[in-house]
Amino acid sequence: MDEGPWRLAVEGTGELVARKARVARTWRQRMVGLLARSTLPADEALIFPACASIHTVGMRFPIDVIFVDRDWRVVALRERLGPGCLMLPVRRAWGVIEAACGTLERAGLKVGDRLEVISVTS
Repeated sequence: MDEGPWRLAVEGTGELVARKARVARTWRQRMVGLLARSTLPADEALIFPACASIHTVGMRFPIDVIFVDRDWRVVALRERLGPGCLMLPVRRAWGVIEAACGTLERAGLKVGDRLEVISVTS
């Protein structure tokens, strides 16, 4: 999976999770994540492959968090995770998607749903 951008949608319903999702690949991208940003637009997300836990220490805004397995099936969700939190590793999680607050509710996402990952040309 390259850096993207990617479009993420709920399989079966087509509800958009993110119109523009990028992949945090490099060490720097993974360490900084969303820390350098003051907001995250409602249609954007950041994907962390090969990751089962995150933290929001130093962040300035809350986020919705989606934990997926290797087949992009949702194994856990955290809604409105505020700044200063540390998430322990989630069992069966292969990757993490950090999305704007309200994404989970808007997309109707629930544990067991599968995400479609669609390449977007810049």
